[in-house]
Order: sequence, then C-alpha cells, then structure tokens
Amino acid sequence: MLLGIMGAMPEEMDKIIATITDKEILESGSRIYYKGRLYGQDVVAVFSRWGKVAAATTVTNMILEFNVDRIVFTGVAGAISPELNVGDVVIGQRLFQHDMDARPLMRRFEIPLTGRTSYETPQQNVDTMSQAVHNFLKNDKDFRKVLAEQDITNPKMLIGDIASGDLFISSKEMKNALIKNLPSVVCAEMEGAAVAQVCDDYGVPLVVVRVISDSADEEAHITAIGFVNQHASDYSLSILREYIELINK
Repeated sequence: MLLGIMGAMPEEMDKIIATITDKEILESGSRIYYKGRLYGQDVVAVFSRWGKVAAATTVTNMILEFNVDRIVFTGVAGAISPELNVGDVVIGQRLFQHDMDARPLMRRFEIPLTGRTSYETPQQNVDTMSQAVHNFLKNDKDFRKVLAEQDITNPKMLIGDIASGDLFISSKEMKNALIKNLPSVVCAEMEGAAVAQVCDDYGVPLVVVRVISDSADEEAHITAIGFVNQHASDYSLSILREYIELINK
C-alpha cells in the first residue's frame, strides 16, 4: 500500500519529509514529491501550496501519477466552534466548500452536478485516525511538556465538520457568518473539501486531520503563524507515526 501525505504549508510538512528514508525526489506540475518510507510505510509526501485549486491539482497528480492507495491531509485550521482551543485536533467528518454558491441554479454549497453539499469521510477512516490521535495525545508525554511550556494544556480531539474555502477566516464577522450558514462546522481551512471532491471522483480514501492554530478572529494571522512555526510539523509527524502503526497492524 502506498500512503499519500499532503499539507498546504512547508512548515506543516518539513519534519515529515525529513523523516522519510530511502527518499526519491520527483518534480511534477511545479510540485516536489518525496517518495520513500516513513516508519516502515511506503509513502509519497508533498507540500501542495495554499488554497483549493492548488490542493486539487496536487492530489489529482498524486492519484494519477503515483497511484496512491489512500491519502492523509494534515495541517492547521482556525477554530469556529467555541469548544476548540489552540492545540486541539479535529478529524473531518464532513467537508464543505463554504465559498461554493451557485444560487439560484442550485442550493447554496451544492457541488455542481453532484447533488451534494459536502463530502463525508468513511467512518472506518475516521475511527482509525481518531484512535491515532488518541494514542498521540495519551502517549507523547515529551511533546505535551513542550506544549505546556507554551500554555497549551490538555489538548483534546474533536470529530466534526470542516469548512474549506479560498478565504482566510480572520474576523468575528467572517466567523459569525460561517456559523450562521454552516452551524455544524467546527473549524475552517482552505483545502480539505477540494481534496475530498477529487478523492471521491477517483475512489481514493481520504482523511483530513487538522490542528487548531488560531481562533479565526482578528488575531488569527499572528497566532496562526506563531503556532505553525513552532508546532505544526511536530503534531503532523507524531499523529502520522501513530496512524501508520495502526494501519499496519
């Protein structure tokens, strides 16, 4: 089995790429793909760049050129739900494109020609990733100590709906509009639902796991960059280590 690993920012992917062994580096479509082994698992990893189009073209190439069997999209997101704090982890249940609006031709958020407003992650994928995150939060005590030094204490996991769009949610006004229009959404990012649409088209299993980097408010750009630089890649690598152990049992 070949596992595809994607993230939208280099800071989210650097430590994953550095840990891959027997590394083969390939360039295609203005992206650099790293093929090799991660914790004994055959993988191909890539920094996709921000936004829905960049993520969609990257995942399409990963499917068609590298023939991956399943994909994990990892990285950070802004909290929409008041239950979430910086350092918490969200596993995507349903993925919405919050900027899709073809009214009055069809319902708001409906993906044209699909009749669907979201893409749902198969329950087995959610269960496996949730167990991986649980194991990470329970077992990685050294990393927890590092987080505690940054006032990130008792990080938790939440399974919930994620909104994706080509907007950085960075004000209370934007956040409240999202809550009003998609009340089930717990966090927002810029790629997951687009990747989910492509994976659905090609029948490739996907799970999206996001770490909360900010509160999607007026301070989001400051909080998010600080968190990404300090912790994003450590979270992603640690969760993937636990996930790979589970899928290889």
